[in-house]
Amino acid sequence: MVFVRAPDGRTHHVDLDPSTATLADLTASASRVCGGVPPEQLRLYLAHRRLLPAEPSPLLSSLRPPGDDDGDDDGGDEEKGYDENQKFDEFEGNDAGLFSNADYDDDDREADAVWESIDQRMDSRRKDRREARLKQEIEKYRASNPKITEQFADLKRKLVDLSAQEWESIPEIGDYSLRNKKKRFESFVPVPDTLLEKARQEQEHVTALDPKSRAAGGTETPWAQTPVTDLTAVGEGRGTVLSLKLDRLSDSVSGLTVVDPKGYLTDLKSMKITSDAEISDIKKARLLLKSVTQTNPKHPPGWIAAARLEEVAGKLQVARQLIQRGCEECPTNEDVWVEACRLASPDEAKAVIARGVKAIPNSVKLWLQAAKLETSDLNKSRVLRKGLEHIPDSVRLWKAVVELANEEDARLLLHRAVECCPLHVELWLALARLETYDQAKKVLNKAREKLPKEPAIWITAAKLEEANGNTQSVIKVIERSIKTLQREGLDIDREAWLKEAEAAERAGSVLTCQAIVKSTIGIGVDEEDRKRTWVADAEECKKRGSIETARAIYAHALSVFVSKKSIWLKAAQLEKSHGTKESLYNLLRKAVTYNPRAEVLWLMSAKEKWLAGDVPAARAILQEAYASLPNSEEIWLAAFKLEFENNEPERARILLSKARERGGTERVWMKSAIVERELGNVDEERKLLEEGLKLFPSFFKLWLMLGQMEDRLGHGSKAKEVYENALKHCPSCIPLWLSLANLEEKINGLSKSRAVLTMARKKNPATPELWLAAVRAELRHGNKKEADALLAKALQECPTSGILWAAAIEMVPRPQRKAKSSDAIKRCDHDPHVIAAVAKLFWHDRKVDKARSWLNRAVTLAPDIGDFWALYYKFELQHGNADTQKDVLQRCVAAEPKHGERWQAITKAVENSHLSIEALLKKAVLALGQEENPNAADP
Repeated sequence: MVFVRAPDGRTHHVDLDPSTATLADLTASASRVCGGVPPEQLRLYLAHRRLLPAEPSPLLSSLRPPGDDDGDDDGGDEEKGYDENQKFDEFEGNDAGLFSNADYDDDDREADAVWESIDQRMDSRRKDRREARLKQEIEKYRASNPKITEQFADLKRKLVDLSAQEWESIPEIGDYSLRNKKKRFESFVPVPDTLLEKARQEQEHVTALDPKSRAAGGTETPWAQTPVTDLTAVGEGRGTVLSLKLDRLSDSVSGLTVVDPKGYLTDLKSMKITSDAEISDIKKARLLLKSVTQTNPKHPPGWIAAARLEEVAGKLQVARQLIQRGCEECPTNEDVWVEACRLASPDEAKAVIARGVKAIPNSVKLWLQAAKLETSDLNKSRVLRKGLEHIPDSVRLWKAVVELANEEDARLLLHRAVECCPLHVELWLALARLETYDQAKKVLNKAREKLPKEPAIWITAAKLEEANGNTQSVIKVIERSIKTLQREGLDIDREAWLKEAEAAERAGSVLTCQAIVKSTIGIGVDEEDRKRTWVADAEECKKRGSIETARAIYAHALSVFVSKKSIWLKAAQLEKSHGTKESLYNLLRKAVTYNPRAEVLWLMSAKEKWLAGDVPAARAILQEAYASLPNSEEIWLAAFKLEFENNEPERARILLSKARERGGTERVWMKSAIVERELGNVDEERKLLEEGLKLFPSFFKLWLMLGQMEDRLGHGSKAKEVYENALKHCPSCIPLWLSLANLEEKINGLSKSRAVLTMARKKNPATPELWLAAVRAELRHGNKKEADALLAKALQECPTSGILWAAAIEMVPRPQRKAKSSDAIKRCDHDPHVIAAVAKLFWHDRKVDKARSWLNRAVTLAPDIGDFWALYYKFELQHGNADTQKDVLQRCVAAEPKHGERWQAITKAVENSHLSIEALLKKAVLALGQEENPNAADP
């Protein structure tokens, strides 16, 4: 057996008998087996079992190196014999290489390097395929043998939706292994008598006092606490918590105990007896604090802690004795004296504090404590004045004595106070407030000399000038203060000064507030950021309720940016919300004067006059607007609305005629048709609509009006033709499809309407309105199953549509509505239609508060939909009072709703064209009461 290794790395075998084969036979066979590879590129190996045949082999003779002849000497075969471990190779194993005994020269080294490079090259060519195959095998293996974590990955992802209550309700897994299921051997032994005796002693109640307590007359009984009844349990109570704390705070050093004074003092202050067992903890603390006071008697916190411990334990007399010793050991510590005063009886407290102030006459705390002990203001004032004799520069004592004095005495005291404490601004300002105008100016001037960098003095001076009617001096004082403070090297903090302006506004000093804003609003603001920064400041002040400050900021901004329309509008909104009608009108007059090309300012000014009931003034404003903006369509339409709403159709017709002559847009033609419909001129209305459609064939509202006019006149075929022509120009207009479907249902029945709606859904996919119309059409004809199927398809195509979910809630039986509403809220939480549907559920269940809350949320989310306001108002009429009804009515009038399925049907009716919003709302409520909801299923 001969093995041949080809250049591609593969090993082939050649069945040759080494005892009979020659080298030529080997070369030919090897080349044939390897596909014609030249013999010099092959590596040959022989199996070791056939390497040494019994008889001489011509192949071995040809392969044997020259000069290697078989010896005839004895023992030669042993020396050159075969050893199977001698030629062991790591690659071939015991099948040693054919030329393993040959010398390894440079040619062999070069050949091996060439073969190695070939092997690497071939391996790199097969690497990508091998790695892809390996990856595929790994994926196949993992797919057939998935891990546990992969099997439950989808379930683990769903855990993110679990609430905290659901997490807590998951039961704990128990141990159900077999070893725990085996019944363990239970042994019972008799209870020893010692244990029974101990239990009896623990339950025994001792009601008598010990001799020591009787000797003390019962004074050591805890005051205002329930007497301890089980003294045995108290004596054997656990002291783990307090002992651990005290062990942590203490450390034994050379036989002395070193304790952190703040740590243990704080712990003892917060310690309270919550059970009888904690009394044993007090004993340990008492021993520790006794060590503290004995080792370091000059340490005041130790005495205070020991006294408080006894106070907590109910031994007030011992606490007084301990703190008295503390006063003797630490006579110069004010905390010890204050504690002693607190623990002393009311009769002895004054004597204790008197000794304290005698020992420490310069302690402000002791003098204030002494004043607290007095009952009358006169005695308190005497004590404080006595303290001021020892501490004349104490601001706290001066404030306390001034608060107790009347106005005249306070003024005299403050004169003395500013002499003793000239660097305290509050004393100067208090004195200035008590003085007359001239004297206050002198006081403030002296204060400025003492405190040149204090802005509060300048602001107080400005308030003083404003209070005395010197309006011109206010701005001068503030401007001078800014210059003086900057000259003194003080940085002007713009935000701080704005806060001072707000404080001045709250104090009633409006002129001072305006002066501060005018002088400081531009400090530290880049020129390109002024508009944005000032508007943001004004809005923030408005949110905080500082209306005058916001008004002053807007006024200054408008003085700089006169032509900025956006600032004028924001200022006008501020005046509209918080100002008077006169102030708003004056502001708008200034706005249109500086911005005559801003039509929104003209319209706002005219509307405010109209709302105020001054129609001639509004008409005059619009005439001025004509002169400034002769080609503005908004001005023309506003003038038309003014005349139309005030029952002046002829004036409105003339205005619209002029607007059409000037090349009005589709809106002008639509308004013209509305006027003719109002006057009952059908032929003129049709003429205007047809002419408008020639000019604007893609304006769907003209098509709608024409089709509705034909339908109103009873010309069903003409209306259908109009709608079909309209859909050729406006195939994506949903109202046109709905109008055509309703017309087909009325003329030709459900099948035609169904076909129209199906075609509409194909051309306008994912349109909830079309799906809802199809569902309602089926319900109107009693096809409940078809309606449910359509609604299910609709929710699949439009899963976040609020109107579809609201219809789904109303269509399901009553027991299922709660679950359906929960699904709807998950899909579209902030949709007003879903919110209103849920509110109706609460309403039907008599949950009045919840229904009111959800209805309020619906009108807050969509104030422009009148259906929700009608529903809300109807609810308040049934379950509210006069105040809530009035509030809903006012909010609806302020919102001016324009949309809503039922709301538009009422507001666009010809007979309701001139009604107010209040009247329209009441009509909508009546319509809600009269109509029966076709979507609701029988409960």
